[in-house]
Amino acid sequence: MIKWTRFETLLFFAIISVFVSTYVFFNLEWLKIPWTPLALIGTAVAFVIGFQNNASYGRIWEARKIWGGIVNTSRTFGMFVKDMITNEHTSEKLSNDELKKEITTLTYRHIAWMTALRHAMRVAKPWETVVHEKTNKEWNKKVKPPEWESTLEEDLKFYLSDSDIEYVMSKNNKQTALLYLQSDHLKQLKEKGAIWEFSFLELEGVLEELFTLQGKSERIKNFPYPRHFATLNHYFMWIFVLILPLAIIPQFAEIGNDIMAYNTVIGKLFIWLSIPFYVIVAWVFHTMERIGRTGENPFEGSANDVPISTIARGIEIDLRQNLGESNDEIPSQFPTHYDTQM
Repeated sequence: MIKWTRFETLLFFAIISVFVSTYVFFNLEWLKIPWTPLALIGTAVAFVIGFQNNASYGRIWEARKIWGGIVNTSRTFGMFVKDMITNEHTSEKLSNDELKKEITTLTYRHIAWMTALRHAMRVAKPWETVVHEKTNKEWNKKVKPPEWESTLEEDLKFYLSDSDIEYVMSKNNKQTALLYLQSDHLKQLKEKGAIWEFSFLELEGVLEELFTLQGKSERIKNFPYPRHFATLNHYFMWIFVLILPLAIIPQFAEIGNDIMAYNTVIGKLFIWLSIPFYVIVAWVFHTMERIGRTGENPFEGSANDVPISTIARGIEIDLRQNLGESNDEIPSQFPTHYDTQM
């Protein structure tokens, strides 16, 4: 936290040092305001920051629940595909290799859907803090989400056929295109009799749930915390921080005058204690506002976001183990850097 906020902390130190120096060396004792209006402003700012933090936490928690739903629905889909694609109702029996190929194709295409979705969630938006805040840029030089290290097309090559890749990459919404392909593939299997009609409806219901979860995730990604709330809150916080010295310095000066009656040295120097106290108060208000601001966007790739890359890779490992693949064939989990999952 100290490193993350070091620039602002130094700025607060400079601001209060200028005010105290001006007050002491130029005898500007008239440069002050009463506590009452400052307390009103501070109370309003605290309420607004609290509201913003609650809203930001709500967005993070909703995003985590959405991706928790993706975990559960993906496992259900893998189980259904493996158990519902059979020769029980086929007019022309499929070989075991053909059945396995159909199951593998559907499972791999689902993994490709998760890959496309996590890539879409990592696309930078102009309102996201990782784009323009200096300390967040420093963090992302050390730890980058895997989606920034490779292109979507490169990541999809292992899971999709050339025709599927060509179709998907031609669409604006790649993840939606993949679910369309899934539905069309299931329809073809139903027409062959490899999927019973009731099983087909169950699998289509799972795809419907995946569409719902995808839409919820895209809603959080593409609709920011309302800018008028976020911007005004940011300005109100800075107004409070900038006028705070006008109230806190005279207060420390009065206390110093009282102390001079029995200790002249401490009394004269007491006003300088307003510097650390101001820095603490300003740091608390600014840091709480910044925590809310950086928590608004739970997919951008900062340290405290929802680890969608790790979640997606975990689902992939489960699904491919369900197919009977060996550990040598299955990719390992994305590494943890600085105690942070991506």
